Amino acid sequence: MVKPKKHLGQHFLKDLKIASDIADALTGHGDYKHVLEVGPGTGVLTQYLLPKEYSLHAIEMDRESIAYLNQNFIQLTDNLIEGDFLKMDFNEITDGPLCVIGNFPYNISSQIFFKVLDNREQVPEVIGMLQKEVADRIAAPPGSKTYGILSVLVQAFYDVEYLFTVPPEVFNPPPKVNSAVIRCKRNAVAALDCDEKKFKLVVKTAFNQRRKTLRNALKSLTFATAPNEHLLTLRAERLSVADFVQITKCLAD
Repeated sequence: MVKPKKHLGQHFLKDLKIASDIADALTGHGDYKHVLEVGPGTGVLTQYLLPKEYSLHAIEMDRESIAYLNQNFIQLTDNLIEGDFLKMDFNEITDGPLCVIGNFPYNISSQIFFKVLDNREQVPEVIGMLQKEVADRIAAPPGSKTYGILSVLVQAFYDVEYLFTVPPEVFNPPPKVNSAVIRCKRNAVAALDCDEKKFKLVVKTAFNQRRKTLRNALKSLTFATAPNEHLLTLRAERLSVADFVQITKCLAD
């Protein structure tokens, strides 16, 4: 059977060693028994996930890929979902914890992490290969030029590890940029010590004018009490998650 064509910004991995390394990045953090692969495509990563001790599920939108996987990975058939990861209900797989893993399509990689954040109590671990620029952003520490909205929102609930860089030539077709693999493990923060919607508002407002100090970048917001004076003299990229929580708690209702 002819392999399916590239779709949805997907570049098919052809390097088996890298596929094996991604599968081996699973740690079982959070004691999950189920693993969900996003966009398995032709099963290059799937073949290394199936022998693992976990129950493997996969979600794929492309019908050619679905047909290919059904023909070549019979053991996956009962757990192969045709659908959109961004719209799925994880409880269709299990009401317990599950790990999300995959070669994430470039054009929805950020949305995949937002989906994970919405389901963070069910997802103790995420391992993803994505565009290096986005991986750098998610893993960036405070003070880095790449530290931004996605960094803060993900790091509020996950500890992020940048595992390794992946060059373009190991894909078919090769992308024009490098890729990278990151691993995110759920941290001990059950809930932020502030209103989460307000927290997101503060973070987004601060980074939307990241060249300005917080005093000027947050002028559009109304505060009930004055935030820490020192924090207001800094730019958004200098603030930790805890700093943003502190500022959020000063907002008016």
